[in-house]
Amino acid sequence: MAFRFIHTADIHLDSPLRSLALRDPALSDLIGTATRAAFVRIIDLCLAEAVDALLIAGDLYDGQQTSMKTARFLGQQLQRLEAGGVRAFIIRGNHDALSKITRELVLPPSVTLFGPKAETHLIETGGRPVAVHGISFAKPQAPESLLGRFPAPLADTVNIGMLHTSLAGAPGHDPYAPCALADLNASGYDYWALGHVHGRAEYIGAATVVMPGMPQGRDIGEAGEKSVTLVTVADDGAITLETRATGLAQFERVPVPLDGLTDWADLVAAIGRALARARRDHGAEHLVLRPVLTGPSALSWRVLRDLDLLQEEARLAAEALDGVWIDKLENASTAGQGAAGAGPLADLADQMPATLTSPALAAAAEAELTALLRALPRPLRPIWGEDEAAQAETRARLMREGAAEVLAVLAAAPEGDG
Repeated sequence: MAFRFIHTADIHLDSPLRSLALRDPALSDLIGTATRAAFVRIIDLCLAEAVDALLIAGDLYDGQQTSMKTARFLGQQLQRLEAGGVRAFIIRGNHDALSKITRELVLPPSVTLFGPKAETHLIETGGRPVAVHGISFAKPQAPESLLGRFPAPLADTVNIGMLHTSLAGAPGHDPYAPCALADLNASGYDYWALGHVHGRAEYIGAATVVMPGMPQGRDIGEAGEKSVTLVTVADDGAITLETRATGLAQFERVPVPLDGLTDWADLVAAIGRALARARRDHGAEHLVLRPVLTGPSALSWRVLRDLDLLQEEARLAAEALDGVWIDKLENASTAGQGAAGAGPLADLADQMPATLTSPALAAAAEAELTALLRALPRPLRPIWGEDEAAQAETRARLMREGAAEVLAVLAAAPEGDG
């Protein structure tokens, strides 16, 4: 008899919002409840598919959460799962190890929460038995591989391992319980249910290794469709994977080429068309879009000056579409040929790069930014960079952006303005 389960990870229930809350209260309300909505959808999917188990491979919570409202919500959903006859297996990841909820939540009997030592739980299926092996993070850091702590696979058994790991490393993710894909394949296990990296990945070899990604993105850095994995293990041991979408809201960057555009109304229309295409291409209930202006254009100066106005135009265009929101407008366009015109403004634009790198200006900027840095609360100071090199790059970037905005105001000013 086939054994079927849902594999998910990195749910980050009730994860605190970042900059979205500052821009659009309605959007922040939507995203603020989206992780819960995704988890409800996961439970609904388990019940609708009548699976045998739900596997959560770490980071069910988010950091140092203490709200027992989150605990009550989670308990209610796991009770629904138990009432439907579905078992749950959970390992703690680095974020769970920080959470007070982990220590205080009372779980239903049908839920297995693995401890800091590797454990094995055997499931009789009527066919080949299934062994679920897992280990939890005891502390938020796990710089060494945990793979050596797993037991040898059981004979004549489907062996499933649960591990929260960064594998060999991934951009934007610190190394946690690192291990090599080759070692997972050499383990003798049939399936590895991984967590930690927020992007989906599947590796089919001697073992089937799956990083399901997170079921709900929280900002533009977690763009794309989010999902869980429905796994079927046949009586002969063959493994089939199905991807099932779970996200309430999907984040996407939308390119808007400016090449050849010379009229503001044409630019607004181009943004509207890009938003409409994104709505057609993505089936998520809610789309949170970031239009990215690209390419050279004679309008680049005005875009720099009137970016806030253009962002409102984008919001108006989004309101005409079903379930579309604007995160913000990102300007990656460049000045088209002759955009600065001729005469004094063109001369100033030509001289600006050399001016920005002059020692006197760099010293003055350094003094201003140092004073500002000292005035900031300590937790905010890393925004300038963790070391001198990063801080120098931040200073140079701010100077370039400031110079571009000055040129934009001058270039876009009507003739006769003083």
